[in-house]
Amino acid sequence: MKLTNKGRYAVMAMADLARNNVGEPISLAEISLRQGIPISFLEQIFSKLKSNKLVTSFRGATGGYFLSRSADEITLSNIIKAVDERVKTAGCIKDSQKGCHGKTSKCMTHDLWNDLEIYINNFFEKNTLKDILFRASKSKQKQLN
Repeated sequence: MKLTNKGRYAVMAMADLARNNVGEPISLAEISLRQGIPISFLEQIFSKLKSNKLVTSFRGATGGYFLSRSADEITLSNIIKAVDERVKTAGCIKDSQKGCHGKTSKCMTHDLWNDLEIYINNFFEKNTLKDILFRASKSKQKQLN
């Protein structure tokens, strides 16, 4: 299982938005500079985040984006789903009558991969942007000590 750049960048950009939320809209150029994400990629990502009501945009010279909800209300799962990402660890279609790889039964490791997929999705559902900020703050404190 690999989360694509689109999913990773969406989480990074949303965490940046949450961390730098100082009452003024944040431009994609600012996020791009801080996170090293191409602006063209951010435009695609933020279009989806906006249509899924995770961010609000403001136009104009001082325009940019705000989170639509507080950081503790936006889960990683919300973000990943908004940009059309999907965690899939099994190589087969989960509810297929043909089983794994077109055979008539499940492969030997089917339940293992299915359990991993459930675990990962639960992790994404349980963790919020606020959790990311807390971990980053904790990590920074360790570096300073």
